[in-house]
Amino acid sequence: MATRRGLLIILSSPSGAGKSTLTRRLLDWDDSFRFSVSATTRAPRPGEVHGRDYLFLGREQFQTLIDSDGMLEHAEVFGNFYGSLRAPVEQAITAGHDVLFDIDWQGGQQVRNSALNKDVVSIFILPPSIAELESRLKTRAQDSDEVIAGRMQKSRDEISHWAEYDYVLINKDLDVAFAELQAIITAERLKRDRQTGLNAFVRGLNTEFEDRK
Repeated sequence: MATRRGLLIILSSPSGAGKSTLTRRLLDWDDSFRFSVSATTRAPRPGEVHGRDYLFLGREQFQTLIDSDGMLEHAEVFGNFYGSLRAPVEQAITAGHDVLFDIDWQGGQQVRNSALNKDVVSIFILPPSIAELESRLKTRAQDSDEVIAGRMQKSRDEISHWAEYDYVLINKDLDVAFAELQAIITAERLKRDRQTGLNAFVRGLNTEFEDRK
């Protein structure tokens, strides 16, 4: 039986702020983490694997999940649905596993408004400056100037939602930001109401007192 209930950890940031790198570090730091694999109705791209990159579902199947409250969050983007299934997340946190969500502020709002809102720990990651954010996007050399300009324009809207999150980290130094992220998760894990075995443990202590009489 799990000694605590797992966390539902939402990580959000504008593109280039370091969210994906920090997520990978968390998964390497503690192998008990579970990463929430998003579902989508779009077709798999070359090299993508069902269950690893995405859960590839038919549109009718996805809609059925929406109608039956089977999605924690979802959105339609360029004619395709994307979202997070509720059942595997509930199963993981009940078993004491922390689940990582790499989603934007809109998905974060939906999860925070879901039935699992008490399990949510939301963290927003900011860049040290807009100039640094643009520099990181260019350094990656993955996108054209036009795509980078679009990402920069979108970043302003994303950053405007920073105050909706429980914690905000400024990723000036990756090692420092990761240490801060570890500290947040460690503290959240130790909260009294998350430790499901605590009542029984304290009852055991009281029994010991009685036995000493």
